Amino acid sequence: MALGAGLVAAVPALADGEQAPTEPGDLRVHDVQGTTRTSPLVGEEVTGLPGVVTAIAGFGSAQGFWFQDPEGDDDPRTSEALFVFTGSTTPDVEVGDEVLVSGRVSEYSPQEDAQTITQLDQASWNVVSSGNELPESVLLEEDTVPEAYAPDHGGDISELELEPDAYALDFWAAHEHMRVRVEDAPVIAPTDGYDALWVTTRADENTTANGGAHYGSYDDPNSGRVKIESLVDHAERPFPEANVGDTLTGVTEGPVYYSRFGGHLIRATTLGEHVTGDLERRPVRETERHEVSVATYNVENLGGTDDQADFDALAEGFVEYVGSPDIVGLEEIQDDSGESDDGVVDAGLTLDRLVDAIATAGGPSYEWRQISPEDKQDGGVPGGNIRNAFLFNPDRARFVDVAGGDATTAVEVVEGEDGAELSVSPGRISPEDEAWEESRKPLVGHFRALNRDVYVVTNHFNSKGGDEALHGVQQPPNRSSETQRGAQAELVREFADELLAVDPDANLVVMGDLNDFQFSHTLDILTGDGPLTNPMVDLLEPTEGYNYVFDGNSQALDHILVNEALAGRVDYEVVRINSEFHDQVSDHDPQVLWIDTRRSTPPHRG
Repeated sequence: MALGAGLVAAVPALADGEQAPTEPGDLRVHDVQGTTRTSPLVGEEVTGLPGVVTAIAGFGSAQGFWFQDPEGDDDPRTSEALFVFTGSTTPDVEVGDEVLVSGRVSEYSPQEDAQTITQLDQASWNVVSSGNELPESVLLEEDTVPEAYAPDHGGDISELELEPDAYALDFWAAHEHMRVRVEDAPVIAPTDGYDALWVTTRADENTTANGGAHYGSYDDPNSGRVKIESLVDHAERPFPEANVGDTLTGVTEGPVYYSRFGGHLIRATTLGEHVTGDLERRPVRETERHEVSVATYNVENLGGTDDQADFDALAEGFVEYVGSPDIVGLEEIQDDSGESDDGVVDAGLTLDRLVDAIATAGGPSYEWRQISPEDKQDGGVPGGNIRNAFLFNPDRARFVDVAGGDATTAVEVVEGEDGAELSVSPGRISPEDEAWEESRKPLVGHFRALNRDVYVVTNHFNSKGGDEALHGVQQPPNRSSETQRGAQAELVREFADELLAVDPDANLVVMGDLNDFQFSHTLDILTGDGPLTNPMVDLLEPTEGYNYVFDGNSQALDHILVNEALAGRVDYEVVRINSEFHDQVSDHDPQVLWIDTRRSTPPHRG
């Protein structure tokens, strides 16, 4: 096909009074794209760019179409395709149309520190011919996308010359808007609430037991990951409801795009067939009579006004899969009015509804303990007042109540007649320290189970909000939120040191959503040359160390840590019921720890 051979049923599309082009101009698409992430012509008007329409975004507020030059310049650094942004107007073109396009070159950034999208706006175009073959898509095979993720530049990489054979991010930038395809692609992250999923171009890259991609180091973010969204009318072809370990068989194909949610992605015009794998929810083993079972579970903003179905689904998981543990640390319990910002801070209704649902599902009649925060002081959804809480089975564990704990009173370790005691129970660790500003305070509780004292700290450290994205223009990305988590970890470690200084053989469990990885500085403060060890690291294979899936990476944010006196007599398991499934009731998987009391310090004599 010779582009610009003549006008056939020309349909001019005009913008701001400009005439649609009728002849090819002096520039081609690759001239607009250039050899870096940003166009050398940004802000300039270009005229008569030739190409073939390859895909149409015909709904939403970011409509437009992609067109690609089938001839190209044989420079691997320059993309041969562009997106024409038409706003909320559906463009009057069809896939296969040969077009001449004019418009203003712009760089759209979805958020600060994200990469930008080179596109044309204020555009006009003429359809030269229709029904043309599309440029062949690039097949993403195992070695197509480089293993190295990004240049270690120490700053903004926007103006660096692209090296698409060296770095994954450069490969995607050099193919921006071009047609690519994957074939028989393994699903490594489940379908989310926005009709998107993740596949990998390298099936053997850090593969988890269930077929995901394990994130085990800042140096290896799994460069084979790619997100899939669909341009196909969902009424015509519903988006697949996929789990980790499923496959999109055949061809999944479309233009490369970029989003602040995950980075580069394929906007699929053709979706492979969804074939389910063998992923199933499986219950943990039963607790033996001589064991105390302790669990942690982030229940994802559970509030008192939530639907009963939400409570019932969580309750089913507790009973059928988590094994109704003796002691449970909960994170993200909201107040009784949920997200209503009405000054309510108590969570008695929320917790009562949860324990009632567990009992109805056949579980134990749990009791609970918690401390209500000050209004809007613990982060999370405004008005939700999320906090940590304890559940415990009174037939298996007794809570040692010590009055006086409130939102601002710090728990202290007291040397009692028979060992360590707490000044308040439940209590909070240094709640007025600036490390906890706009963040959840740890909840400490003293339990007696099977005639043993167990001290439990349940945590929800500050989120990763504010960190630069793995796929952003700052390489390596700055993890600014780590500073506050480090300060929080220091305070928790100080508490652990104080407790173990009074009683080196105490049974101490520090757990919860620490919002950081087992290889992070945050965890190193707690476990590196310190009083605590991490059973996830000690007892599981490296590629089993995950309980959360984000942007296609199976990673660990939740942990159960124990002191060295406990380390040799515990068993541990991640309950894989949420993070790898599209129909999850929380985005976190719970975890269970079993303490063997047969090999224990002497029982408390009080």
